[in-house]
Amino acid sequence: MQPDPSRLLEKIGITHPLVGLYVAPDASPFKPLVSIAPGEGTCIFAFYSHWLKGETLHLTEEHFGCMGAGSSLLGVATRSPEELVEFLVDEEGLKCSRGLMRQWLARRKARPPEYANVLIGPLRSDQYEYLKTVTFYVNPDQLGALLGGANYNAGPDDPTPVLAPFGSGCSQMLTLFRDLNVPQAVIGGTDIAMRQWLPPYTLAFTVTKPMFRQLCELDEKSFLYKPFLRRLHEARAET
Repeated sequence: MQPDPSRLLEKIGITHPLVGLYVAPDASPFKPLVSIAPGEGTCIFAFYSHWLKGETLHLTEEHFGCMGAGSSLLGVATRSPEELVEFLVDEEGLKCSRGLMRQWLARRKARPPEYANVLIGPLRSDQYEYLKTVTFYVNPDQLGALLGGANYNAGPDDPTPVLAPFGSGCSQMLTLFRDLNVPQAVIGGTDIAMRQWLPPYTLAFTVTKPMFRQLCELDEKSFLYKPFLRRLHEARAET
């Protein structure tokens, strides 16, 4: 059963709808759908406004938008490894050398989806079994609160609860998690190639299902009900 995030959202002050990334056998339960024409290299984040309106982006091996999304989310070989290195280093300048980029790409663990449909859009409680990650679109204050929540149950020897890895915006929504069964979060929306589609002070905070449950279970003993967060809200109300 999908956890209820309403108390968490209310206490932190998040009003943007949460966005789920699903891999499902049937796209019809996610209607209304929007898609990208075959061969059209549109960034998936160009559909950010559609997600906020309740529409779901439908991706398949034929309809995936930019080559990065095809590779990261659907396992489509859109470029040869060396062509990808040349593009990322020589054209876009994202690493200091081709050798370093090759090392990084060799560590990247793309997951071919179990089903043909990758869907990104509003949370659907009746499709929870197909949910992979949940993304909060937040301002810096809200990001700070979510960071506190992600660390609330984490011990010093547990897996790092929050990552801020190098990678494309779409890979930050799924591929950069090594194990989706671990309660973990990624600070995303940091890829300058996709930031044009987000408001200037908006970042992404993407969580696995176990982390989503932990955040939704924060109770009255947590910082959500304590003075630090209350004073932050009061300070912002005065500005």
